[in-house]
Amino acid sequence: MLETIVGVKTRMKRKHSFVIITLIAVFFSIWGVRAKVAVAAPAPRQGESAKGATGEITGKIVFEGTKPHLPQISMSQDPECVREQQGKAVYPQDGRVNANDTLPNVFVYIKSVAQKYPAPRRAVTLDQKGCMYIPHVLGIMVGQPLKVVNSDFTTHNVHITTRKNPQWNQSQPPGAAPFYKKFANPEVMVPVHCNLHPWMTAYIGVVTNPFYDVTGTKGVFTIKGVPPGQYKLEAWTATFGTQEKTVTVHAHESTTVDFTFQHR
Repeated sequence: MLETIVGVKTRMKRKHSFVIITLIAVFFSIWGVRAKVAVAAPAPRQGESAKGATGEITGKIVFEGTKPHLPQISMSQDPECVREQQGKAVYPQDGRVNANDTLPNVFVYIKSVAQKYPAPRRAVTLDQKGCMYIPHVLGIMVGQPLKVVNSDFTTHNVHITTRKNPQWNQSQPPGAAPFYKKFANPEVMVPVHCNLHPWMTAYIGVVTNPFYDVTGTKGVFTIKGVPPGQYKLEAWTATFGTQEKTVTVHAHESTTVDFTFQHR
């Protein structure tokens, strides 16, 4: 009887010991997982959270004065251009004023920044459609590819006249594959012409940073991702000249800068 009691007590002690050991193992296992999570996701170091903090610049290009008279473009020298337009009246884009008294085709850009920015690999497209350049005004970074496309069923001639970059003059027949060019130096602006269709014009703003925009039918622009600091912001137009303003950008804030151009 005594041996039976002793045996029962011994088995109970072993059982209790096993439970205790199991609980300790579970505890350390959970603690170990938490420790690994802590190691995998350390707290941000001082200043690290603000490293990518940026702001934006927004604004409107307002027009005051008498709107320029824009004569209708005659495309009769090339029946294919007439067919492309399907009877629509076409007017020059230089000097155009939006219905809300703002300006389209205004190239707005930060003139210089301290940081260096690599040229994007993505090409910027300049199309020839309806015997017009589309877009009329575009921006591109130094070293970024310019893709030139002919969507018309007539031959075009793409001729750029530069001051700080090599000039080029290349014909592009209908159905031809796109061709690519790059600019080695900043230049605002680079005029583009077609020697075969003299009404065709475009402008390319070649810059060293990605902080630019072109206004559209509402006359507004937005430049995002700008590091905090003070900058010179310029608004270029083909008809009404250029203007420059100083702007201070704060992290996580939007700064509004409006420009007003006049014509009498």
